[in-house]
Amino acid sequence: MENNSSDFEASENKDNQNMEELQRKNPRSFYSSTICEFLSQELHSILGNIQHNNYSSETLIQQSNTWEAEIAILKNQLKDIKEGRIIFEYTIPRMGKRVDVILLHQNIVFLLEFKCGDKEYRSSADDQVYDYALDLRNFQKESHDKLLAAITVSTEASNKPIKVTEKNRIIEPIRCNKSNIITAIQTVVSQYKEPAFDYKAWEDSAYFPTPTIVEAAQALYRNHNVHEITRSDAGAENLTVTTNEINKIIEYSKANKKKSICFVTGVPGAGKTLAGLNIAIERSNAQEGEHAVFLSGNFPLVQVLQEALARDKVEQARLKGDRISKKEALRETSLFIQIIHRYRSAYVNNSKTPPERVAIFDEAQRSWTQEMLDKFMKTKKGIPNFGHSEPEFLIGTMDRHDDWAVIICLVGGGQEINTGEAGLPEWFNSLRKTFKHWDVYITPQLDDAEYRRDRKWEDMISNLNVTCNDKLHLATSIRSFRTPDLAAFVKALLDVDTENARKLHQKIKDKYPIMLTRDLNKAKEWVKEQSQGTTRYGLLASSGGLRLKPEGVFVKNEISVANWFLNGKDDVRSSYALEDVVTEFDIQGLELDYSILAWDADFRFDGLQWSYNNFSGSKWNKVKNQEKQLYLKNTYRVLLTRARQGMVIFIPKGDHHDQTRKPLFYDLTFDYLKSLGLQII
Repeated sequence: MENNSSDFEASENKDNQNMEELQRKNPRSFYSSTICEFLSQELHSILGNIQHNNYSSETLIQQSNTWEAEIAILKNQLKDIKEGRIIFEYTIPRMGKRVDVILLHQNIVFLLEFKCGDKEYRSSADDQVYDYALDLRNFQKESHDKLLAAITVSTEASNKPIKVTEKNRIIEPIRCNKSNIITAIQTVVSQYKEPAFDYKAWEDSAYFPTPTIVEAAQALYRNHNVHEITRSDAGAENLTVTTNEINKIIEYSKANKKKSICFVTGVPGAGKTLAGLNIAIERSNAQEGEHAVFLSGNFPLVQVLQEALARDKVEQARLKGDRISKKEALRETSLFIQIIHRYRSAYVNNSKTPPERVAIFDEAQRSWTQEMLDKFMKTKKGIPNFGHSEPEFLIGTMDRHDDWAVIICLVGGGQEINTGEAGLPEWFNSLRKTFKHWDVYITPQLDDAEYRRDRKWEDMISNLNVTCNDKLHLATSIRSFRTPDLAAFVKALLDVDTENARKLHQKIKDKYPIMLTRDLNKAKEWVKEQSQGTTRYGLLASSGGLRLKPEGVFVKNEISVANWFLNGKDDVRSSYALEDVVTEFDIQGLELDYSILAWDADFRFDGLQWSYNNFSGSKWNKVKNQEKQLYLKNTYRVLLTRARQGMVIFIPKGDHHDQTRKPLFYDLTFDYLKSLGLQII
């Protein structure tokens, strides 16, 4: 890449121009002033400022009327306040949303969510403003130590008693109407004396958001830029750096009529999927002949993202006064994000050239071997002797373009969890066998046993045009935003690197709690206590954890993954109910805020090392096949890296009267995890 740096100057200049345009068009708020200035300014002047800064879309009459009502109400309610600052539509980048109003008064941050015209209070509004407060506390630098007070305003509702309840420096939502906002503010102020801070510095504070993949997909799909919704820590290997580097490779390939394949690596939770989605959206430009598609063999991930984008599309249309059916929305989102098998089927037994010039393959290490694909094609499609592995066939479809094409492979080390998954080596086998004319961009991290498995690195890349670029590696986890060291801790735990695991746990325990228990009810109580707003939690287990059934954990139960991940607290099908469990196949590529990991005897510690087991019929059998042992170890790697903010590991006590659940199967695992310093509840 260094030798070709001059070829990328144009794209670098374009990136800089885009950032300048973004900064010019993306104010932190639509209106900001001191409360005194707000009270002295004419209503229509304030409204004009708000409408002028609403750059994202045409201002609807309904929205304009809502702002006018909010201004009038607050002019009345704040008329006796002389100190403070008021901000309308303050941006929450991670969610791609804005807080209706923020008041900075007596060194307290008040967040107001208005529901103009509502005659009743809604828990959904409470969750919404609570989520905003959590977001500021977690991701805005100047809010880490501030008192944040959440208020919901259902303007026409009846009076409710003003109750102040604080949890972790956030005052839980106070319910107000248009007449008692000032009473709520004064009640809070009377109970707290906070250290002085600079209100303008707070407003302009650095913001380091780390969205969930669902939040990010929705925000990007609404045409938010990745710079808006992701963190930008100075010096960190982050999404912006990697995204820019991929764009340079695409521009270079296009200008020089090259076919290129990029392998993007990263630690678990580093945002590989987010990087892929961002590229897919950025490059989906039909006018320039740059159709892009995001492909994944992970059906649950595709199902959840398609459903999430469709639901959001329906909601965004509703807010604009339009109507669109979810079926119609799903039709569009399913073209943008596709299950890889559907894409593959479109090019079997024909020579059609794909419309896409850029194809992103998520979790490329999980693509199928030739044996697996041959079996599938024969039994499901009636095609005997297919003769290609999935990587070979997929590269072949993009190779049908006469001039340029780019494939981006998002690769997770140690993520293969199922029989027939080829891993990274098969991509290089295919390139050496058939596609030596492709340029290959790699990261130094690929030369690691987790990626190359038992192959020699020199053999894998021999006779290929390889360029090493460390900017294609995502080194910092954004899933566990509280600490970047979770993935390293999990690796040490699984590798029985006890000393290192203890050191890493000591380093992360205050920021990222990992609890240990023998009581599932205590585990459930713990995650519920951690949850605020719509903070999501859920129950996880290995697909091989068949003897968790007596504990009420049924890993074979069929569920709707989209409902589990997306539905709210009032739905028993959602993760919040802690009734349905998801396995490694359901949750790979997705995440929760807090998780309960139910640990069965399939992967158990024997006092020295891990023992690999499979339950069949009525007994446990040793897993002797090394590849299947790797899959089982990776299963627990996936399960242990799904939670963004903390987790509790539940290990059953077993039963002396049940030969399949002997206490010994569980006790040694519990003792091992306890020895690493995990706190017991």
